[in-house]
Amino acid sequence: MRNIFLFLGLCLTLSLTAQIELQEATLLGNWDDPNLVGSSAYDNTYNDVWGLAIGGREYAVIGSTAGTHFLDVTNPDDIRQMDFVAGGSVGPSIIHRDFHHYGCYLYSVADEGSNSTLQIIDISTLPDSVSVVYDSAETLQQSHNIFIDSLKAKLYCLAAYGGTAGGSALRIYDISEPTTPVYLAEYSNFGGLSVGHVHDAYVHDGLAYLNCGYDGFAMVDFTDPMNPQTLGTMEDYSFSGYNHSGWPSNDGQYYYLGDENHGYPIKVIDVSDPTDLLDIGVLAAPNPELSQTIPHNQIVACNYLYVSYYYDGLMVYDISDPANPLPAYYYDTSNWVFDHSYRGAWGVYPFLPSGNILVSDMQKGLFVIRGPEAECYQQTESVLNCGIVNSTEQPTWVGEIGIFPQPASSAINLQLPQSATTTEAKLRLLNLSGQVIHTFTTTTLNTGNTSLALPTLPNGMYLLDIQAEEWHMTQKVIIQN
Repeated sequence: MRNIFLFLGLCLTLSLTAQIELQEATLLGNWDDPNLVGSSAYDNTYNDVWGLAIGGREYAVIGSTAGTHFLDVTNPDDIRQMDFVAGGSVGPSIIHRDFHHYGCYLYSVADEGSNSTLQIIDISTLPDSVSVVYDSAETLQQSHNIFIDSLKAKLYCLAAYGGTAGGSALRIYDISEPTTPVYLAEYSNFGGLSVGHVHDAYVHDGLAYLNCGYDGFAMVDFTDPMNPQTLGTMEDYSFSGYNHSGWPSNDGQYYYLGDENHGYPIKVIDVSDPTDLLDIGVLAAPNPELSQTIPHNQIVACNYLYVSYYYDGLMVYDISDPANPLPAYYYDTSNWVFDHSYRGAWGVYPFLPSGNILVSDMQKGLFVIRGPEAECYQQTESVLNCGIVNSTEQPTWVGEIGIFPQPASSAINLQLPQSATTTEAKLRLLNLSGQVIHTFTTTTLNTGNTSLALPTLPNGMYLLDIQAEEWHMTQKVIIQN
């Protein structure tokens, strides 16, 4: 069993508070394809990981030098590849791929390769297969990372290259029509902070946290993408290096920041006042004996901070007190001896309904690890139904339910066929990430029309989720005020 030291301090001061014995998490399954080749730069076969939950099943999406792999992880002891999409560029030149979904579409990019493209993949037909519905370099050829603000239907491309814009530190596309991305603007200066590139970002409802490499950190309001407002910037903080990635706490008061430098710990940043960003403490690496380890990616789900920690595998902190994270669980995905390079755990995804954690290891493939808390997704992400009636015993008339008008403004109507029966149901409106944004008070569906008053929402595409006792369906709703 491993011991860990939690260091908390102010600014550059570190104070040892406790020596805590960590609990080793449980490995549920591992997937690796020995036929794939590693990159010529780091010998990494694999890169980032994403998760999906569709039709009662769970999927991992993992990138490799060959492309994008779709794996059914519903039963982690029997992981199966359901489909594969080859990248535009493949082979040893590829190091990075990144993914994010919007509704029932997965967006996929690579950071290398002269033939790389932006790929948009329809995932609604899983488990049978997936289909590429957009594959072009006309809009975007390469991007180091991407992030989608589902509430605003905006695709953020970080360190982007190609298309009519050439190279961009940060580029934004409108994806209100998911398969037709529309270029909006690009940016390289935030309130006087001039950046060579933005490495990664977290964006929610227009509020962006930007990791700008050696140029620092910025918080920017992109509510109006054509006129963004910089809220605050930070260049100097404890162990400042290559500002790589991070994630805010659930209450939005703190941000967990990682620099991709050997031996640099995760920082806790008080972001409650963006004009006065405060570095309030740091967390030690999982293994204090390995002082040169690097945190790579951080994600918050429920009351936990999940970190893919390169050589040290997965690290999970309890952030019930978000200003004072406590180490809770770990799992080593490899036994690499530190060699001043980049090996081990690359990405982490903790939002599946089962509570299982997905971790991608650069050399060892996909790991499915039992999480500390099930159903965390209810607070963050939810199941995608993709317009499919997903009950095997639903009445035959369920597929004949009409929804109009499309687009809608102040109300939407449900039209049940004459063969239907009066039905009690729970009706909810979801955004394209599956988050519940409105629950309707109407609970009875009668034969004929049932009218539902819509809340005031931005124009765009939403999902109407109908949950009855014997059946469940989701249909797309377009709102245009």
